Amino acid sequence: MSETFQLLTLPFQLPFMQNAFIVTLMIAVPMAMLSCFLVLKGWSLMGDAVSHAVLPGVVLAYMLSLPLSLGAFVAGLACALATGFLKENSRIKEDTVLGIVFSGMFGLGLVMFVAVQSDVHLDHILFGDMLGIAPSDLLETGLIALASLIFLGVLRKDLLVHAFDAQHAQAIGLPVRLLHYGLLTVLSLTVVGALTAVGIILSVAFLVAPGAIAFLLARRFHIMLLTATAIAVGCSFFGIYLSFFIDSAPAPTIVLLMSGVFVAAFIVTTVKARRTIEAA
Repeated sequence: MSETFQLLTLPFQLPFMQNAFIVTLMIAVPMAMLSCFLVLKGWSLMGDAVSHAVLPGVVLAYMLSLPLSLGAFVAGLACALATGFLKENSRIKEDTVLGIVFSGMFGLGLVMFVAVQSDVHLDHILFGDMLGIAPSDLLETGLIALASLIFLGVLRKDLLVHAFDAQHAQAIGLPVRLLHYGLLTVLSLTVVGALTAVGIILSVAFLVAPGAIAFLLARRFHIMLLTATAIAVGCSFFGIYLSFFIDSAPAPTIVLLMSGVFVAAFIVTTVKARRTIEAA
């Protein structure tokens, strides 16, 4: 019995696993909250765009001997601002603009990465290095998570109105531009915070899946926020824990769990809706 208990608690005793739990849970909360606003606003693809667009910023920061997080943030914010500018000044739809901007910046980043002799492995940028987290990474991610949570918590009601109807938000005197670009800034920040742990590609799942699942299950926004946070934290915890025993990478395991939860939520809500229609 004691040997079984020691085996089951072994992941919590190893320092690298402890850091993985801490950093992932820190980014899971703000990204889950942010995903709710992105889903309601129809900005899910924006998270994908910003996640991919940070690559050239990371490579450029490495070339200039600057913090990689700074380059990632500047590149992600530039992508978001460029998307907004092109959308407002052309007839091209937003999803098309996003596809052009993020694919172009991601391609630029790959070309730059190949051209530069770097000791940073591409897999760590794309998929993260959760098990190689350093104390400095924990501090940086924690500060980013705190700043994002403060912004989303303080302005959640205004952001909700802006997500549903930007024209109504402007009519009642809300600072629409501040909310718009503030949300884009926080989006870029959270992607930077997730860069070390889950990488560029897998951070997209954290920005989409929790909000999408909560949207299926909840009918009130505060319940949606709580549901998305619980899903992100739960999948992150069990994904890391499970990956230790099945010898898989933690981040893809987390995403796989989120995908499974989404499928389950979709089936449950669909069956419930059909039963309601039949009963009526």
